[in-house]
Amino acid sequence: MRTEDIEPFSPGPLAQPVPMPNVAQYQAQGGWTASRRAQAQAEARTRFERDWQAAQAAESQRQQQLAAYQREYQQWADAQLAETRRHNAGVADMAEGVRRRDPDSVVEYFSAALYASTAWPEAFPRQVAAAYDSAAGQLVLDWELPAYTVVPEIKSVRYMPGVDQDKETPRPVGQRRALYREVLAQCILLVLHELFAADEQGALESVTLNGFVDGHDPTTGRPGHIYLGTVMAPRSTFRDLHLAQVDAGSCLSDALRGQLSARPDQLTPVRPSRRPQEVGNRVVTHGSGEEPDLYEMDPIAFENLVADLFRAMGMQAVTTQRSNDGGVDVDALDPAPIRGGKIVVQVKRYRNTVPPTAVRDLYGTVQDTGANKGVLVTTSRFGPGSHTFANGKPLELISGAELVDLLHRHGLRGRLGDGARRTTAQPTPSAPDTRLPDDYNILGMSWTGSVALDVCALVCRGNRVLSDDHFVFFNNPQTSDGCVRALPAAAPDKAAICVSFDGLPDEADRFVLVAAIDPENNPDADLSGFTDARIRLLDPTLAELGRLEVSDGRPRETALVLGSFRRRSNGDWDFVLGGKGYLGGLEELVQDFGIEVE
Repeated sequence: MRTEDIEPFSPGPLAQPVPMPNVAQYQAQGGWTASRRAQAQAEARTRFERDWQAAQAAESQRQQQLAAYQREYQQWADAQLAETRRHNAGVADMAEGVRRRDPDSVVEYFSAALYASTAWPEAFPRQVAAAYDSAAGQLVLDWELPAYTVVPEIKSVRYMPGVDQDKETPRPVGQRRALYREVLAQCILLVLHELFAADEQGALESVTLNGFVDGHDPTTGRPGHIYLGTVMAPRSTFRDLHLAQVDAGSCLSDALRGQLSARPDQLTPVRPSRRPQEVGNRVVTHGSGEEPDLYEMDPIAFENLVADLFRAMGMQAVTTQRSNDGGVDVDALDPAPIRGGKIVVQVKRYRNTVPPTAVRDLYGTVQDTGANKGVLVTTSRFGPGSHTFANGKPLELISGAELVDLLHRHGLRGRLGDGARRTTAQPTPSAPDTRLPDDYNILGMSWTGSVALDVCALVCRGNRVLSDDHFVFFNNPQTSDGCVRALPAAAPDKAAICVSFDGLPDEADRFVLVAAIDPENNPDADLSGFTDARIRLLDPTLAELGRLEVSDGRPRETALVLGSFRRRSNGDWDFVLGGKGYLGGLEELVQDFGIEVE
């Protein structure tokens, strides 16, 4: 936070009035006779009046200059104060966002912490791509590490006076590799230390860090990120380390169970445990330089960029003609045996969610052209209807975040809007508004038992969800208008949904809450462990306004309608208890609400 102390007005010499001439100093000189004295007095008076007028003119000019300078100062001071207050408001907004575990705020805060670090060597690279899993309290980031050249190839230099030459002693390859591995391990530990040390609000339960260098993959020869180290560090484990006394490599591999390349000098990669693009939130990238905005690119240039990407991936690719292309923007041919073949590519430069109809159209094009695969590339994202339709078909959906990652991995450039910096002003249309609505309630879910559940929400008219965007779940954490969104739960709740009932679309008359077994965490579980469930209705200050009881789960069921808020004719919303269970999980449940799953 900046202080509001503004440098005081300091006009310098303009603050001093012009001295006025003193008539007493203008005495008549000479004149022994009366006429000569009269003449001398007249000359003295003339000099006095001339100097007086000059002084008055100079004083008037000083006052005008002083007033103008004061106006300029006031404009400058007002601008400085306004900028300070904007800055402080942004800091307060970001701090509040970190407290709420808002992904964009958390990523901006910890990226700033890394860039402000005085411990990180000045000459080392500073490039980060990060995303935040608010539900798990996990920051996932790719951080650039120094290249192998950071360890000098020459071990020592000795001057030989007999021949007047310097003799260089090369560093043994094994020693240089060992030193480089030590540097990489220390860098990873340092980044973890900086992140946990900056976590004043307790937002980080763990950090997944993937350290990379830019280079050419030795197996393919293509440029991209080569990952030389990866670790998932829980806060509790890292807090117990005494970093000043550890061996960096052993600490990373044994205490934190991370991975470090055995031969980083040869760019032997490790497999990252989790990438920022897998988190599901917008990935924020810093330090990658000025890159073209994919949203603002010329459409033909954008299609050419996608074709360049396929060529960089080892395929043959050409853009199609602008007319009679049958819905195909890029024709690609993968020369790989068995899995290769003809690929048709469609490019959708959207800001909003791609509708499922576009995916169905692509599938029709694949069948009509006899292609082996269809790829839909977009700058936005896909809803659940699109993913379920594409499941099991020769289709691949590439979202905007995945597209940017692929571009960077293959030496190409591109960004999505102002992805390098999150502003505190009104959000741009390219990203959803992460601020909470002005008037909202929080629905906090709690239950007994250790079963892991995904709590989802559907904005409906009758028994039909308005659109894929109005189904809020783990892959779509909020509606595009921000009226419904998933929030990190605060004890005693295990899940939380934020909803602005006044902001829901006019055509919506039901707001439905559902819960389903998380198949990844509990693949064999059912809802028999879902008991003593309730929904707490909270206001923005987290004060409890009411408590709604929810039906218990039943054996073999894996999804359940908890209940729905229904809009009455007077505009009020009443809660109606649910209870309908499903054996087929969330997929079967959403089909009942009009979401197509094939």
